[in-house]
Amino acid sequence: MNRIFCLLCIALMILNSCKGTRAISASGIKKLNAEKVIANHYNQSFNFKTLNTRIKVKYDDGKQSYSPNATLRIEKDKTIWISVKMLGITLAKALITPEKVNYYEKINNTYFEGDFKLLSDWLGTDLDYNKVQQMLLGQSLFNLRSNKYKSSITEKVYQLQPKKELALFERLFLIHPDTFKMYSQQLKQPIENRNLIINYQSYQKVGNQDFPKEIHIEALQDKEKTRIEIDYKTVDYNAKVSFPFKIPSGYKQVTIQ
Repeated sequence: MNRIFCLLCIALMILNSCKGTRAISASGIKKLNAEKVIANHYNQSFNFKTLNTRIKVKYDDGKQSYSPNATLRIEKDKTIWISVKMLGITLAKALITPEKVNYYEKINNTYFEGDFKLLSDWLGTDLDYNKVQQMLLGQSLFNLRSNKYKSSITEKVYQLQPKKELALFERLFLIHPDTFKMYSQQLKQPIENRNLIINYQSYQKVGNQDFPKEIHIEALQDKEKTRIEIDYKTVDYNAKVSFPFKIPSGYKQVTIQ
């Protein structure tokens, strides 16, 4: 359960169609250079101070599966807070800040306190607070302005690939042509046979802005596959939020290996 909940938390930090979602335009797509696609992507960033959402999560690693409900709250650039429930009972909480990752779970009475390095090593992907926050908002995990990219059109979306790839690491970004929100992020480490795919199945309108509705995450390593689906059921933004978090006494500290 420790490993499962940790992966759930990281995937939430690092998703059934419904009314209000937006589909990819079937009409012709204007050819744009990479700089323009990237500029439009950042111009369409979701503008908020706080978020208070309710989500449905599905987890399946081929051996076991879970489908809890959760509350996800964010104070922009400061705090990500998650409370996981099943059958109305709080099973776990996580509190993420730019400096620290904390969580506890009640089934085994364990808790974790640490930075992103240990979790990054475990998932095989360099994580920090900003990347986790961006993933949840439908934005690129990486700063697209810090590298040179080539742009093309494939399957009715914009495709961005680095002109010069990082050593031992491959990246691919697919972006909606109408909203310039992320459609898919794909990260690969061929030598270690690791793949991380984050697909944004649909978006919804929150206020007058585009916000993810469903996020599907697939992590593959060798023959092992883990799938996590996040479905935002309700999204409220710029409301007053709180982040209650206290590790119960008597819990045992754990490390991730």
